[in-house]
Amino acid sequence: MEKLGLNEIRKMFRDFYVSKDHYPGKSASLIPKNDKSLLIINSGMAPLKNYFSGAEVPPAKRMTTCQKCIRTGDIDNVGLTSRHGTFFEMLGNFSFGDYFKEKSLTWGWEFLTEYLKMPADKIWATIYLDDDEAYRIWHDVIGLPDDRIVRLGKEDNFWEIGLGPCGPDSEIFFDRGPEYGCGKPDCRPGCECDRYIEIWNHVFTQFSKEEDGSYTDLAHPNIDTGMGLERMACVMQDVDSIFDVDTIRYILNGVVDLCGKEYEAGDAKADVSMRIITDHMRSMVFMISDGIIPSNEGRGYVLRRLIRRAARHGRILGIEGNFLQGLADRVIEVSKEAYPELLEKQDYIKKIISLEECKFATTLDQGCSIITECIDDMKKENKTVLSGDKAFKLYDTYGFPLELTEEILEENNMTADVEGFDENMKQQKETARAGRKSTDEEAWKDADIVVDVPETEFTGYNDLVDQCKVLKLYKEGEEAEFASAGENVIVYLDKTPFYAEGGGQVSDNGFMSTEEGKVQILSVSKTQGIYAHKGTVVEGSINCGETVECHVNVVKRNKTARNHTATHLLQKALREVLGNHVEQAGSYVNEKELRFDFTHFEAVSKEDLIKVENIVNEKICEFLPVNTVETSMKEAQTMGAMALFGEKYGDKVRVVNCGEWSKELCGGTHVANIGQIGSMKIVSETGVASGVRRIVAYTGTGVLDAAKKAENTIEEVAQIVKASPNVIVTRAAGLMDELKESRKELDDMKKDAIGSELDDIVSAAENIGDIKLITKEFKDMKIEDLRSLSDEIKAKNQSTVMVFATVSGGKVTMLVSVTDDLLDKGYHAGNMIKKIAPAVKGGGGGKADMAQAGGKDPSGISNAFKVAEELLS
Repeated sequence: MEKLGLNEIRKMFRDFYVSKDHYPGKSASLIPKNDKSLLIINSGMAPLKNYFSGAEVPPAKRMTTCQKCIRTGDIDNVGLTSRHGTFFEMLGNFSFGDYFKEKSLTWGWEFLTEYLKMPADKIWATIYLDDDEAYRIWHDVIGLPDDRIVRLGKEDNFWEIGLGPCGPDSEIFFDRGPEYGCGKPDCRPGCECDRYIEIWNHVFTQFSKEEDGSYTDLAHPNIDTGMGLERMACVMQDVDSIFDVDTIRYILNGVVDLCGKEYEAGDAKADVSMRIITDHMRSMVFMISDGIIPSNEGRGYVLRRLIRRAARHGRILGIEGNFLQGLADRVIEVSKEAYPELLEKQDYIKKIISLEECKFATTLDQGCSIITECIDDMKKENKTVLSGDKAFKLYDTYGFPLELTEEILEENNMTADVEGFDENMKQQKETARAGRKSTDEEAWKDADIVVDVPETEFTGYNDLVDQCKVLKLYKEGEEAEFASAGENVIVYLDKTPFYAEGGGQVSDNGFMSTEEGKVQILSVSKTQGIYAHKGTVVEGSINCGETVECHVNVVKRNKTARNHTATHLLQKALREVLGNHVEQAGSYVNEKELRFDFTHFEAVSKEDLIKVENIVNEKICEFLPVNTVETSMKEAQTMGAMALFGEKYGDKVRVVNCGEWSKELCGGTHVANIGQIGSMKIVSETGVASGVRRIVAYTGTGVLDAAKKAENTIEEVAQIVKASPNVIVTRAAGLMDELKESRKELDDMKKDAIGSELDDIVSAAENIGDIKLITKEFKDMKIEDLRSLSDEIKAKNQSTVMVFATVSGGKVTMLVSVTDDLLDKGYHAGNMIKKIAPAVKGGGGGKADMAQAGGKDPSGISNAFKVAEELLS
């Protein structure tokens, strides 16, 4: 059997099924699209779910893909075993109501034995107990001996997820030989030993599971197969571990070079760390490429955990400094041919990894400091177990891994309450899971039900007035033959010039009329190609079956089109200024403004925003023509058209070309020449999610409206500062200088007053045993001034504890300060403030010598001082 590389196997699989007339689908993004039941794509068929359910029309009835997947359920086993990994690729061939079992299995056999040259006598098959059809194909058509066909039960060979499409499956196994077996005479697929390895599963979705638990036949059975690429590479390369597969071993060798240790040289712990880093590198590179950014929730939390886990294991191996971004080059090098987007985003991927690794270095230092404080407190209280709450806070708030917490505790003969930690983790997961629908019952729900009419022909790219026939009419949610003045209606037409909301663009509005009536159209929506016109009959009546004259609101359409075309120019300019990692993450355009969301890891500087704005306005002044062409997806890519990564496109796509400068796939409405935009003004740039920024901008008359608003504001300010508009900046600067000087004088006066009272403050101290307690409330004092005051008192006094409070704007700031001689006796300002602050409905912390807290209740200050007395007593 020839030893084939992982990349070679992937290409052979694709080419084989393309030769069988399969559409070669591109791997979907790891971010699920319109599927709240999944956090991250975890199987080959997950992105195709809507094709199987009928909610969407597939690009072809036969399809083949190689889907990148992430699974973190077994993350604790990664590195400990030879087969667990968080990232993997799944090869698959799919039939949506076309071929069925015989073609699926016979083609599978052909690929394995004739293309991969696998020995036929090493191949076994399992089938569902009563699937005689599958048995006949394997035995009579393919010729597999009866003793190599194993019938197994529902748990092993029947695939279903909740309600909806399901069916039996047939798994293909490779016999690795008796040396891997358990020695039992009946050892065969289904046995728990390592002799038989599953390499390919063919699922026959021929039934639908109903709510009453019964199964009905599907009118159009489907095929869904899945072959783990890494596992198949293990078989073809005759290796026992996925970490010995050619492409993965290349990454692992990079880890070996960095740490200076040999792999599998007797140090089991080092081997585990090397495997963890290798696996996690693959996951983080692909996740970042698809737009996932490290954060504290959702997909970003998964990515953060993987990066930080890999970084920590680098420290365990003795690797100094930030090293992960360098290893990313190795992942990209072995995967760039199949996933060219990795190479395009190489700099961006490495930047994100580097930023997160730097953050984690700080986190480790911070976490070590906090856990040291916890250990000191536990020693004082004669405790040896760190509470689950504190262990989880270290993990959840500071990103401090539990295993590292346990390691440090063990060095101090202490342990962590792991059960308490797990309980906190469980609660967090349940909270997160509540925000997502269960995969079981929601996975195969039908899409929105649509009215039984033909798809609506959209004529609005060229015509804003058109004669259309009313196919159906609804009022008050019920189908009707007519509607009269004052009634709300939904109208379905054979064709329409009204643009339906979609692609981030709002719908058109306007009216439709006949000689007998007029309907004001307020909005238009679209489901599966059918347009629903929602409005109100304002004159006479409208009847089902009659022809209406549709009029689009021209002013709104033109203003919206102007903003939509501007988003294309904006994206192009952002990529030129910030880099090619910028991708659209959402957009919204109406007649008033454009809103553009894009992937970027930090706020855009004012200078870069000016550059972007200038580029767009310069292009607008070039008066470039806007042309649209409908073509194939392949031709659009050849033309260099930008597409939304992860977006599904049909056989025909619409390319919007702005003078050869900007090319994007888009179904929206646009101006005929970018000069019609007039101008564009960016009014804000903000963050809307981790790694996603948002720009809001105006165009055309929107810029004029904004200028008028700014002009009015300037006039109002000029009146307030009593200066003409042309000198208000100078006048405002002068007023600010005067205000600063006045505040400084006031602060100096306060300091002088307090300084003169210093002896009185100290003499008013309360003696509690051998300790002096100073408590005092101040008005509108800065925390810096309170610190300075405490330092002055410390310089001249010993055995003194100070508890100060200041109130400003209805909020309380408290300071606890302890003289150095009391520190050796165990007094701790940070611990005291934690018990004092609740009296003012606040919280805080700090070091042993000084700590501060904020509070919401000034009336509790006297109680706070009493708590301080009690603590010292």
